[in-house]
Amino acid sequence: MIAALICVISIAALLQFFVSYARSVIAAYRKSELSEQVREVAGIEGERIRSEQFGQLVQLVRLCPQKSDDRGDLTVVRIYYRMMGWLGSMARSFAPGICQWAEAERVSCTYFAAVALDRRIAYSRALLAQQMSER
Repeated sequence: MIAALICVISIAALLQFFVSYARSVIAAYRKSELSEQVREVAGIEGERIRSEQFGQLVQLVRLCPQKSDDRGDLTVVRIYYRMMGWLGSMARSFAPGICQWAEAERVSCTYFAAVALDRRIAYSRALLAQQMSER
């Protein structure tokens, strides 16, 4: 019984740490502004990003050359996005406030993916410019 209690407490603490880490990664990317090129490539109209665009943006990010600094962050945010989807669907019937919060977090995850795409496109351009200058 005590072992099960220790296991549950440990999982809860790990989950709390994971959520805090994911939210801090998303907050760091939230400070960046999206370029018009990324808005056009991703089909983002206006200032509003929809959470449903997350999968499309992640696929576009995977097509770009990898920068070593955002690979782990992208994995963390993908897991967090799925967790928020699960939480939102579970809370839809009995806690609409939690459902709205989870949807807002999913929109933040989508914005993270858009900024990651923007950064990778800029990295690709820098690589291309470097290769062209070496010739």
